[in-house]
Amino acid sequence: MNRFARCTLAAGVSLAMLTTAQASEFADMDPVTLRLAHVVNEQDGFHIAAVKFQELVEERTQGAVNIDIYPNATLGDERTLLEGMQIGSIDMGVITNGPVANFVEEMAVFELPFLFPSPEAAYQVLDGPIGQELLDKLADVNLKGLAYAERGFRNLTNSQRPVSAPDDLDGLRIRVMENPVYTDTFRELGANAIPMAWTEALTAMQQGTIDGQENPVNVIHSFNLDETQSYMTLSRHTYAPAIFVMGMPVWNQLPEAAHDVLRDAAQEAAEHERRMNADMEAEQLAELRDAGMEINDTPDIEAFQAAVAPVYDKYGEQFGDYLARIREALE
Repeated sequence: MNRFARCTLAAGVSLAMLTTAQASEFADMDPVTLRLAHVVNEQDGFHIAAVKFQELVEERTQGAVNIDIYPNATLGDERTLLEGMQIGSIDMGVITNGPVANFVEEMAVFELPFLFPSPEAAYQVLDGPIGQELLDKLADVNLKGLAYAERGFRNLTNSQRPVSAPDDLDGLRIRVMENPVYTDTFRELGANAIPMAWTEALTAMQQGTIDGQENPVNVIHSFNLDETQSYMTLSRHTYAPAIFVMGMPVWNQLPEAAHDVLRDAAQEAAEHERRMNADMEAEQLAELRDAGMEINDTPDIEAFQAAVAPVYDKYGEQFGDYLARIREALE
């Protein structure tokens, strides 16, 4: 029997509601182990989401589907992981939205600066029809989107000086994700925006070849960036989703019942990570301050918003009607 042998459970049933008798139908499925990869460490929100997903999937399939987690970019950077999923050499991952948008351009609409006023506003869009429609577009590039976890609201750090307004960024070498919206955003703010993979950025900060980077508080904390970055600005300039994503080669070989489990477990794990991130942020900021990082809580947000207006002029219509639909959904 194929390692993905089909079980007989009817499609469309919520696995969270299965009775023991129904779940026992997974006994007809040969056990399979899926490799889930991400590029951050075990203290990061991505790993929290991955572990919760692992627990839910293994419980609800009675061990028929097992999840092995590979953190710390052990299987490659995020683009490498996505390319591996497309050809079936990697099964799945938790991947930052920016790299995913290199495969489905419309996903980059979420990267527009100051698009979402709050996490709740972002969840409303991501978990609703717009978000699901964009997840479904991943099938066009041989990927399967399951749910939106989060990277969170991104903030600026640097090793050179405090930043309160765009003028303070002039000439700073800032690492951004390999995504044109991020690159253009920081160029409009006056920085020397340098796209590079996260693993390379960590080395570049240590060596002083770049001055700073932008990421959510949880990343800044979990990677101990206070050791190389003296200043943080709580700019909250972009809300960055992350995506539970699989390769279509492995997805297509799994039975429908496993599809239901994976979708439901990914959504629940994503919501769990969101709650954990919110609970941990105040504590993480306090620890970064105690470690000596100077944190600006009150930058001139209106000045930052005005400076990035050309980004909307350039990209506003590039994503079809998604920007207009998001704005309408948030009204």
